[in-house]
Amino acid sequence: MIEKAIQFYSDGLKLEGTFYYPDSYNPNKQYPAIIINSGYQGVNEFYPKMFAKFLTEKGYICMGFDYRGFADSEGDPTRVLLEEQVEDIHNALTFLRFQNEVDEDRIGLIGWGMGGSNVVRVAEQNDVAGVAALNGFYHGERWLKTVHSYESWSKVLEAVREDRIKRVTTGKSKLEDPFFHYPLDPATKDYVQKELASKKGFGGQTQLQFTESVIDLDAEKSAKNLVETPLFVAHGKKNLLHPIEESIALYRSATGPKTFYEIDGKHNDFMYSEHEEFTALVEELDTFFQEAL
Repeated sequence: MIEKAIQFYSDGLKLEGTFYYPDSYNPNKQYPAIIINSGYQGVNEFYPKMFAKFLTEKGYICMGFDYRGFADSEGDPTRVLLEEQVEDIHNALTFLRFQNEVDEDRIGLIGWGMGGSNVVRVAEQNDVAGVAALNGFYHGERWLKTVHSYESWSKVLEAVREDRIKRVTTGKSKLEDPFFHYPLDPATKDYVQKELASKKGFGGQTQLQFTESVIDLDAEKSAKNLVETPLFVAHGKKNLLHPIEESIALYRSATGPKTFYEIDGKHNDFMYSEHEEFTALVEELDTFFQEAL
């Protein structure tokens, strides 16, 4: 896999990323391309690069980047808002379209975890050939309620209300642990500590406004508008962080061509480049994009 560092701007912020090319890359040809997007606290160096390693072997040009505020991208590292990540992907798509080596009519999107809802929302507003949402959640308020007791949920809502007042009266949002309202199940927490915690830009405090951004999320509305855009939905059947019912609800909401794929795994216990479930997922993605693109 050939790598090329790239930069583009999103709302005036310089974002850092990478183009990943097949080893057989010919600069005189045009290739189908896929933008691979991280989930919450994710960085280009990990999952996007991991998927790109396999997808470039299939003949795609891949693009990965760090959302604003993460790793070396500009922006406030404490500010994580889904709507701003959606805008970052939108701008990445604009940047990718005018590259000479890319066939602009054959561009797809992949989103992992929280990035799954992001790419569905981007696809609603942009002409892309196909979109894949992996192991995500798609209705924020419904999902958050699944990981909190009634008492705990009441406290979440009160904290969000108080933080909105704080932002309006002081201009600042309260800082908390990034998983303050987004508690990890034991298996995911163990994986995160082993594989992700050491990555640059991972794990810093996050403004509480993030929780409000999650509550406002409804990607199922966007899926209803993907009348002609093929949608691939995949989910770990044992996922305790994001229940598989989230992906089932998204799939049922979609009105266009759609594919559902069940992964024999949890949230990310299979996310290793040599794991058979990961390689099987990549094969399914290739099959989907070969037809969609």
